[in-house]
Amino acid sequence: MFERVDPQELSEVLRDWLGNWRKEGKIVRVDGKTIRGSGNSQHKAYHVVSAFVSENHITLGELKTEEKSNEITAVPELLDILEIQNCVVTADAMSCQKAIARKIREKGADYVLSVKENQPSILESIRDYFTAFAQNCPTKQTVEKDHGRIEKREYFLETEIGWLEESTGWDGLHGIGAVCSQVEEKGQLRTETRYFITSLTDVCAFATAVRGHWGIENSLHWCLDVAFGEDSSRARKDNSPLNLNVLRKTALPLLKNTNLGRMGLKKKMFRAALSTDTLSLILNAPVH
Repeated sequence: MFERVDPQELSEVLRDWLGNWRKEGKIVRVDGKTIRGSGNSQHKAYHVVSAFVSENHITLGELKTEEKSNEITAVPELLDILEIQNCVVTADAMSCQKAIARKIREKGADYVLSVKENQPSILESIRDYFTAFAQNCPTKQTVEKDHGRIEKREYFLETEIGWLEESTGWDGLHGIGAVCSQVEEKGQLRTETRYFITSLTDVCAFATAVRGHWGIENSLHWCLDVAFGEDSSRARKDNSPLNLNVLRKTALPLLKNTNLGRMGLKKKMFRAALSTDTLSLILNAPVH
């Protein structure tokens, strides 16, 4: 059955069944993940682009692409099926495209897009600017300490960008940003600077969006691989890998939002398998 069912139809039906809703203003993370064990002699391993809200662990939508490079065309198609008005959409450098920025603005949302070597001209201009004038920009600093690791981040946002020639054609582009990270662990210090373009004008909102983007890696992709064992799944034929991917993403918010105390996902799934009472508790868990 799973080989024949249309993954998009299954995804839409399950989202309606959950009856989930979310408040406006949330951060919607867009990123792709390859289901590594899904390839066979007929097709390559499937690559799925997802839109994820980590505050309630809900996947708003997903779309299959043939390979990672096709995210450029897949992301606008995914955005077409989403309700993202008044949200902030974050995405990595693969999605740093004028067409994607335009689509996000058409949907009534803001964006924060990572800038890397695939946009060499604007990257060079942003890097040169912050190298010379970072001290004049609005900033926000954060410090996190955990398990002997100290991570300091400094966020910079410049909204006076009339000088930026490369801004032409970027719909809603109101600012350029930089994030300088310093990680101290076991006596070693690592530094990294990342650059962004954004429609936001507040440095605190920018910092929240940038930091929040990595929630899709920790709260979705990691859970799919470690808790659900997606990459080691033997389902490969036709639509079965994609439909199982949809089912895992549907189960995730139910498990995460169930009140079973301090218990990992694997233990929750085990409890649900043993007890119909626990399964009922999971299926009736409110997801906000």
